[in-house]
Amino acid sequence: MQVDFRVYLITDRRQAPGGDILRAVEGALDGGIRAVQLREKDLPGKELYLLADRMRELTARHGARLLINDRVDIALAVGADGVHLGGASMPASAARTLLGGEALIGCSTHSESELREAATQGADFATFGPVYPTPAKAAYGPPVGVTALAGACGRSAIPVFALGGVKAENTGEAIGAGAFGIALISGVVAAKDPRGAAMDLLTRVENALAIGKAAGEGNKGG
Repeated sequence: MQVDFRVYLITDRRQAPGGDILRAVEGALDGGIRAVQLREKDLPGKELYLLADRMRELTARHGARLLINDRVDIALAVGADGVHLGGASMPASAARTLLGGEALIGCSTHSESELREAATQGADFATFGPVYPTPAKAAYGPPVGVTALAGACGRSAIPVFALGGVKAENTGEAIGAGAFGIALISGVVAAKDPRGAAMDLLTRVENALAIGKAAGEGNKGG
């Protein structure tokens, strides 16, 4: 399936003001976000299903994609657009067999070898990182940095979203390094004004893409 979004919002209800993740996501959707990954790994199956069902209603109302982290069964049950898979998840090829050819499948990657594997298994896109320092990704070791991001993007067969420590201030740098888009949690979910934060990020991404396109056309002209 075509990846038709540039900002990929990942949920964490613990970071949402008052713990109200639905309200935070609704604000982000109002601000233009068109892809959400429901990532609440600690929720029991029933609670996750109920939250996913409400999130599906919310995203559908805004014409946005909904992916469920790891849980293919929940994705099928609520009619989500697809799943996002981690290193310990089933292979993307197996998820594709269960979900069908129209499903959107993303994979988390932290190295070029993992990125190649995701593409080989049939993933539609991947997140890559952590690019910048962030407590949320400390378990994966030190950040890979912008140079590694640029190398990975340049050699990837699928769209790559920069993840880990990505925020408004470094969005342009990540896109300039070749990232197809950005993926983040706190920059929107934890914001006092998720709608405004989403609008700002989307504008920054669009500006960075425009600069990159203009530079590319300039190089061709020269």
